[in-house]
Parts: sequence; C-alpha cells; structure tokens
Amino acid sequence: MRRHFVWLAAFAAFSLSPAAAQRLAVADWQIFVEPQFGTQIDYPADVFTLSRGQSERGIGERFRSADGQAVLEVYSLPNAPGFTPESFLRANLQMPRSALGYERVTGSFFAISSVRDGTVYYSRCNFSRGPRALISCFDITYPEAQARAWDEVVTRMSLSLRPL
Repeated sequence: MRRHFVWLAAFAAFSLSPAAAQRLAVADWQIFVEPQFGTQIDYPADVFTLSRGQSERGIGERFRSADGQAVLEVYSLPNAPGFTPESFLRANLQMPRSALGYERVTGSFFAISSVRDGTVYYSRCNFSRGPRALISCFDITYPEAQARAWDEVVTRMSLSLRPL
C-alpha cells in the first residue's frame, strides 16, 4: 500500500500542467518608491531579498535574489534632454535592435527583452511629461531556463511602474 501511495504522489507531481508547475511563488508583493524622483513599482520582496545599493543607472536601487540568479534595478532619470521612448532607445541601446527578442515602443514607454548566454534581460521605461519630465525604469535579469516562471512577475511589475 505504501508503494502505491508513493507512486501516486510522484505521478501527481509530474502531471501538473506546465503553467502551474512553472510559476514563481511570490507571497510578499511590496511597493518600492525611489524617494528622490518618486518612481514606484510593485516588486516581489520575498524574491529580491538583498539590497545591493545604488542602481548602476540613474537614481535608484539594485536588488538581488538570495540565490544570486536574478537582479532587479529600479531607477529614475530626469528627462532634461526631452527624450521620447524611441529616441532614448536609439541613443542608449547597446546592442543591435535585431538582437531583441521583444520590443514594444509607444509614445509613453518602451519595453524590450533579449536573451544572451542563458540570461533573460528585460527593461521597461515610462516617460512622463510636464514641468518635471521623468524617465522611470526597471531592469531585471533572470535565468532563461526560468523564463516561463517569471512571466507573471515581470508583467505585474511592468504594469505597476509609474511616477509617484
């Protein structure tokens, strides 16, 4: 009887749908606010548990997952040059656009993604107008093998990115 139970448990574990088996378990969503310019984003605080200090770009913060496989940067840039999403990409993208696996550019934001050496890179920047023009961004990297598991997380983060 015990052998039968073990076999059933193993069968149930392997027969989960791919979508259910490939979700990142996030229990603690929090709002990160970059205080100087006010960029804010929902982020999985239980995944990105380690602050790594200042972001490499703009004003913001860099986070890392406990296993070191994922990195998140949230940052703001004043848009004094008056960039549009398209002109910003033309001036700052450090790879040919043909290397992008995903690209969406509108009048108010861009979102791009690429894969290199087994790592997914995703970036989104929103462009706000007005007297205090701002570029609000986040960049995230994670293992390509976990891409499906990250889909819902990246989507929520992307849709929540905004100036304060």
